Amino acid sequence: MLDFDTAQSRLASAATPPSIAEACALHEAHGRVLAQTLFATLDLPPADNSAMDGYAIRLADYAPGKRLPVQQRCYAGQRPDALLPGHAIRLFTGSILPDGADAVVMQEDGNETDGGFEIQRPPVPGQHIRRRGEDVRENGQLLAKGVVLGPAQIALLASQGYAEVSVYPRLKVGILTTGDELVQPGQPRPAEHIYNSNGAMMAALARNVGADVVHVLHALDTSESLHDAFDRLLQDCDLVLTVGGVSVGEKDLVKPAIEELGGAMDLWRVRMKPGKPVALANAGGKPIVCLPGNPVSAFAVFTLLVTPLMRSMQGRAVIMPPVQYGRLAAQRPFHDTREEFLRVRAEYEAQGLPRLLPYPQQGSGIISSLPWATGLARIPANTAAEDGTVVGYYDLQYWLA
Repeated sequence: MLDFDTAQSRLASAATPPSIAEACALHEAHGRVLAQTLFATLDLPPADNSAMDGYAIRLADYAPGKRLPVQQRCYAGQRPDALLPGHAIRLFTGSILPDGADAVVMQEDGNETDGGFEIQRPPVPGQHIRRRGEDVRENGQLLAKGVVLGPAQIALLASQGYAEVSVYPRLKVGILTTGDELVQPGQPRPAEHIYNSNGAMMAALARNVGADVVHVLHALDTSESLHDAFDRLLQDCDLVLTVGGVSVGEKDLVKPAIEELGGAMDLWRVRMKPGKPVALANAGGKPIVCLPGNPVSAFAVFTLLVTPLMRSMQGRAVIMPPVQYGRLAAQRPFHDTREEFLRVRAEYEAQGLPRLLPYPQQGSGIISSLPWATGLARIPANTAAEDGTVVGYYDLQYWLA
């Protein structure tokens, strides 16, 4: 069997990063991947300004009990006059600091009466002043190529005047489920059938990683049905994900269907639990990843093996999220000849590593474990892990994003 780390690396390296870019309005850029490194167009703040509602003064003019005439009231967006000696200028948050001022006194630290301001708490040099360029320097790097744009990145770009950005096209993904025993949700279900949970789940997983899901198809266990589905998927999608039908059973027809289309296929038995049967194929220059049919197995394989491939195809700079660590909080020991990935819930404490509580049932058909879990705990092959053992933790909020 192929060890887990090798399988993960081989899938990630099977991707072809995007080579073209497109313009995108900044307000529509959430979740897009930046196609070029961007630099600051101006200092931020662009000028010294007040961090508080208050009064600009010269420190040399301060004396206990002394009242400074209020020379001017200057709102944000207005330019103040130069500060006259022995005076104060009323400012508001964001107001430009007048020439000659070297401190801002909060309005709560003084008292204005009859056009004069008396300071009631001794000021210090530079207090409550935002200095020009203290946040960002003009021509400095803002964001690197390959960054995923979220609200924070978009705010930074907007502050620099960017109205649109160059991004990579969204990755177009197609989902194919297989099996005569599956019925689509919402349809009548004969007693010998089960509802198809994999199609909707895989579509949601792919969208969570920022892809456009173009098709969610289901094929019967016939060559004709599979051929029709693959024709549509390979025509319209950049990446095809199949679920089920990739083992060696009599009705596992996905492998021969791909080969009949001229595709080359590499069927792996990965040393991981859940999720042993995985296949990587290429047809028409497009990758096809075949996942096992059990929903939990498909979920685990997608999370750990497929998302790095997708991030690489999206042009992201970081394709492997960090692996964290936690202490297993187990009622029984775990020991297997394969790498075992337990569905766990992390409980964070004030100090130390999080406690990782395994779901009571770890079977590959226990779908109820998926919404309960916050991540996957990795138990190395041929290693006994028990209560208190430190293990790797794959946090779903990072691995499914």
